[in-house]
Amino acid sequence: MIDKADIRKVAPFIWQIDKSYRPGMNVPAIIFATEQILDGVLKDRSIEQLVNVTSLSGIQKAAMAMPDMHEGYGFPIGGVAATSWPSGAISPGGIGYDINCGVRLLKSDCRFSQIEQYIGKLGHEIYKSIPSGVGKGGDIRLSVKELDNVLQHGSKWAVKNGYGNERDLERTESSGCLENAYPNAVSEKAKKRGIDQLGTLGSGNHFLEIDVVDEIYDTECADAYGLFKGQAVVLIHTGSRGLGHQVATDYVKIMMSSMEKYGISVPDRELAYAPFDSPEGQRYYAAMAAAANFAWANRQIITHKIREAWESVLGRDARLTLLYDVAHNIAKIEDHEIDGKSRKVIVHRKGATRAFGPHHPEIPEAYRVVGQPVIIPGSMGTASYVLAGTEAGMLMSFGSTCHGAGRQLSRSEATRMIDGKQLMMELRDRGIYPYIGSIKELAEEAPEAYKDVDDVVDVIDRTGIAKKVAKLKPVVVIKG
Repeated sequence: MIDKADIRKVAPFIWQIDKSYRPGMNVPAIIFATEQILDGVLKDRSIEQLVNVTSLSGIQKAAMAMPDMHEGYGFPIGGVAATSWPSGAISPGGIGYDINCGVRLLKSDCRFSQIEQYIGKLGHEIYKSIPSGVGKGGDIRLSVKELDNVLQHGSKWAVKNGYGNERDLERTESSGCLENAYPNAVSEKAKKRGIDQLGTLGSGNHFLEIDVVDEIYDTECADAYGLFKGQAVVLIHTGSRGLGHQVATDYVKIMMSSMEKYGISVPDRELAYAPFDSPEGQRYYAAMAAAANFAWANRQIITHKIREAWESVLGRDARLTLLYDVAHNIAKIEDHEIDGKSRKVIVHRKGATRAFGPHHPEIPEAYRVVGQPVIIPGSMGTASYVLAGTEAGMLMSFGSTCHGAGRQLSRSEATRMIDGKQLMMELRDRGIYPYIGSIKELAEEAPEAYKDVDDVVDVIDRTGIAKKVAKLKPVVVIKG
């Protein structure tokens, strides 16, 4: 068990476990956190999992954990690791079960005060339009051939079929499509689970919110992003639903059974991996990309449905434009500076968000001078944030930052400790309209079950990994 004495502070909010701590560590483990956050995560297995990650074949620089870190499967949630391309490790545990769970922010051109009288009706129309809940399917019926097209083309399929516009693609990470996707790498069982789930929210920590821009911290970035104080915006947080979960399940088993063939030994079997350029590694990456494309298509269709609900209540002149869509459970092939040289690496981000600094060619041209937008959702009923990627973050964390507040209570603990009905009343007393499918799930997602998102984002801002641009305050919360 890792003791706090094994962890040394190397800079404000930066902690390190040296690779001499344990045999088999190829690089150090680095944690971005306050001392209070660090004390909290020492209570679960997340730091031990981070140390395990340092044993991956080909890992570069360090295994890193963001301040929202908590225990996951294999990797800690909030974990970042880059392995050498083309033969370094790729691990399903480094991406997670909800492949391309991610966030997108839609911005209106009006102030919240202008639409406040319609807010209850807006919440109702959006809730009615977008199915939510465990395993819930939607009204989009696809053939297997059409589903394969979704897996191949992602958001591009959605826009081609009338669910949005080309500008949406420009404002989506990777234009909403990973080109190396291979639908045949996705099992029939995974396809069956996802075939009726496009345009649906799901359950757990997934949500839709109508928010108001409460604070602006950086006017240059906010102006570039088209954000202003008092503005009404919409936040979408969901992923690849049952399809992505099944892809992860399938390939964890495949990786576990193939490790012996490659002479791979891991300190925890949940960390199972294969060489990226092996048949198993290539097939998993192709299936993961297909699931990521499904998730982008899902958020794109949800966007279309929200726009329809918005216009039905506020009129045809009411517009919602996409600020940005970014993934936080994904692996990408990227170029990063390591030891003064540009190197191609396989970046695993699990509960961590891409945050590229200014002038990076993958950032939309409108944002390129100030850096990539990063959307950080808080826990239910608390603030969310818009950040901007930085040059420092490119060097410190492979252009990665946190993804949210991060759990500090398990779902069972939260259900045992928190009264869902009482929480609903508290939300209403604070002027937040909750649309909830289950009182039990309301308790599971209570703010008390999560770290303080303000503290998490403050660590990110003060280390320079990303910088604060705007703070959002919820007024409508929709959950499965």
